[in-house]
Amino acid sequence: MTQPQELTDTQFEQRQKDINNAKRIVVKIGSAVLTGQNGLDTSVIAHLADQLSALVKTGREFVLVSSGAVAAGRGLLAQVAPGRDIPDRQASSAIGQSRLMRVYDECLGHYGIVTAQVLVTRSDLEERGRYLNVRNTLRTLLNWGAIPIVNENDTVGIHELVYGDNDCLSALLLNVIGADLLINMTSADGVFETNPDTDPNARCLTHISDIAEIDIDTMCSGKTNVGSGGMYSKLLAARRAAQLSVPTLILSGKKRGALTRAFAGEPVGTWIVPESKAISRRKFWLAYNIEPKGMITIDDGAVNALQNRGKSLLPIGITMIEGEFDEGDLIRLIDKDREQIGVGLSNYGRDELERIKGLHSEDIETALGHVPYAEAVHRDNMLLDAAV
Repeated sequence: MTQPQELTDTQFEQRQKDINNAKRIVVKIGSAVLTGQNGLDTSVIAHLADQLSALVKTGREFVLVSSGAVAAGRGLLAQVAPGRDIPDRQASSAIGQSRLMRVYDECLGHYGIVTAQVLVTRSDLEERGRYLNVRNTLRTLLNWGAIPIVNENDTVGIHELVYGDNDCLSALLLNVIGADLLINMTSADGVFETNPDTDPNARCLTHISDIAEIDIDTMCSGKTNVGSGGMYSKLLAARRAAQLSVPTLILSGKKRGALTRAFAGEPVGTWIVPESKAISRRKFWLAYNIEPKGMITIDDGAVNALQNRGKSLLPIGITMIEGEFDEGDLIRLIDKDREQIGVGLSNYGRDELERIKGLHSEDIETALGHVPYAEAVHRDNMLLDAAV
């Protein structure tokens, strides 16, 4: 594993250049930042609004991805002690979301900034037509000078409640609006080499030069007790952002002025360098907006062909098929050790793929009676090293 690095003068200059050039920015703020012992901490939102208003005056546009609805609802319902199962959390979110938006509206409205509530589910970004509707709405709001405040619609969806998907949602929105920077505000000062809850000597990193080479599982052995994703989902979101050639800054939402200090040139938080060449926005959408329906295991020869020779996946390289999927569904590609190689759209449904796995392309017609595709997954519909 490549070790994270400390920030050199040259790297800091590039970091600050990227920050200064960022005009459209996604800011994600987690539950652990927004809540205190008695539920929603309105002073945190007031201070965030103060910082955002100063940055808006510099010509920047912001989309705010905000957790906190469930925690806000629980704070109001302490007397009934709502549980932590999915229905209770969804009901808490229904109560807390309007309270959360009211605070944002009042705090940002104090500076003359209009807010807009946008609630989405994964399916809104999975179906192409609805995805475009979300994109058009967000871009129109930004053109009007409003700050969209986005949250997963917890009352009808469970990804955020179970998986901490607002971190991943923030990365998806980079693609939706064409953002230049992702800022993830958390309760920690940044990314630590090891879990600071269990290692008192854990070191906060200022710079990660190659997020794709970081072993996130090893680095993140714990998570905050209020939010649902912890640092793991934040680094996963940063890895996805890097594939779009978008940098990520993970910094404390609890520290006074951390956001404006970052734009002023202070080396706060952890800066995560993006990849120099962005993947196509279409491949990003395929890999991260659509839920994989199945999984196929490929042999060493196929792994080499995909990773080192830029080839499509042929049926001869397939050794095992799992799950139920149809032609055009997204599937995971794994090697014999069950390590994920990538994801891609299958040219065949499960049943047909079972009949042609391990065969040469010229034998497909004998097995099926026709040859719709020579490839099981075409390279144009495939993303290797997908961060899922």
